[in-house]
Amino acid sequence: MKQEKLNDLIPADKSKVVKYKDGFSWQDTIKKIYKDEPGSWRGVTRTSLIGGADEVPAPFHLRYFEVEVGGFSSHEKHAHQHIIVVVRGQAKVTLGDRQEAVSVGDVVYIAPWEVHQFHNPDGPEPFGFLCMVPADRDRPVLVEKGS
Repeated sequence: MKQEKLNDLIPADKSKVVKYKDGFSWQDTIKKIYKDEPGSWRGVTRTSLIGGADEVPAPFHLRYFEVEVGGFSSHEKHAHQHIIVVVRGQAKVTLGDRQEAVSVGDVVYIAPWEVHQFHNPDGPEPFGFLCMVPADRDRPVLVEKGS
C-alpha cells in the first residue's frame, strides 16, 4: 500500500502512548487467555497493545504474550508472517523441523506457513515476547506434532 493511501486511513488523532507498568503489564490493557480452544496450549496469556481492542486503525497489531514456566503455545501454522521480539526470560522456539533457544533481545521472524511453537520448559521465569502481525490475517491451523 502506498504511503499516501495509508495516511488517509489513519486519522492523526488516533496516535497514542501505551504506558508500561511494573510486572510486564501496560496501562488500560487487559491480559487475556491465549486462545479460546483449550488443549493445544498451556499457561499462555495475551495482551493487545496496539490494534484490535483499542480501535487504532493500524495495518498491524502489536501484542504481548507471556508463557509461564512449563507452558507452551499452540503448534501451528498460518498464511501470515509475524515478528517476535523477546523481552523477558528464555524459551525454545520450534520453526519447522528445527528448535532454537531464544532469550531477551532475540528477534524471531516466522515465515508464512512455517510450523511454529514457543515452549518454556524450565524457566526460571515466564517467557515474554512482543508479537507484531498484520491486522488482516488468517486463523492459525493446528498441526499435530510429528506430521
